[in-house]
Order: sequence, then structure tokens, then C-alpha cells
Amino acid sequence: MNDEIAPTLIAAAREAARNAHAPYSSFAVGAALLMTDGSIVTGTNFENASYGLSLCAETVAVARANAEGRLREIVAIGIVGGMMRGGVAHGTDPIRPCGRCRQILNEAAQMGGRDLVVYCGGAEGEAVEAH
Repeated sequence: MNDEIAPTLIAAAREAARNAHAPYSSFAVGAALLMTDGSIVTGTNFENASYGLSLCAETVAVARANAEGRLREIVAIGIVGGMMRGGVAHGTDPIRPCGRCRQILNEAAQMGGRDLVVYCGGAEGEAVEAH
């Protein structure tokens, strides 16, 4: 994977995180999927008062790709998150996918016949490649 794509994915994920619906945790998460044609599909977290009904940004992005008939085209993902203050996410600690999202991402990658590259970042700062 070309590491030059990491900043692009992280920037798209940060932009998506601005649309997070996080009234309970105030923690915004954004995800950006790189597709085989170079396009990007984004998602953001969507919380619900019943925690189990909340949706992670990664799941939203993968579901969106699936709804567009593009599930097998996922090549890489960038994920960021941070606490909301003044309508903007803050923090430099990279976040990583939860177990449910890891499974969803793994199965999507298997369907595409490739290893998925995962870039993790905070709402600010540099991204790291997760293994």
C-alpha cells in the first residue's frame, strides 16, 4: 500500500467526524474507505440512547459501500476520533476499531480477496498503520 494515501484517508475521516451524532459520549469518530478506483466512501458514528443500537463510523462506511454495491472494492480505511469541544473533535491519540468493526472489516476484505490496510489517527496529529 502506498503510504501517501494515509493523509488523504485521515483527512476524509476527520471531515466525516464533523458530522458525528454523539450526544451521549461527545466522542466523534470518522472513517474513510479507499475503494479500488481511488474513490473514498465515508462514515461517522451515530449514537443512540440504547448503547447497543449505536453505530460505529467503520460500520456505517462499510454499510454505505455495501449499499452502493461496492463491498468487494474496499482497499484501505482511515479511522480517527476525539472528544468534541466547541463542535470540533480534539485529541491526538490514535483510535482503533472495536471488535465488531474488526470483524466486519475482515469479512469485507476477505470478500475482496485482499488484505485491508488500516490507518488510525486522532482528531489531530499523525496517523499510524495498524496491523
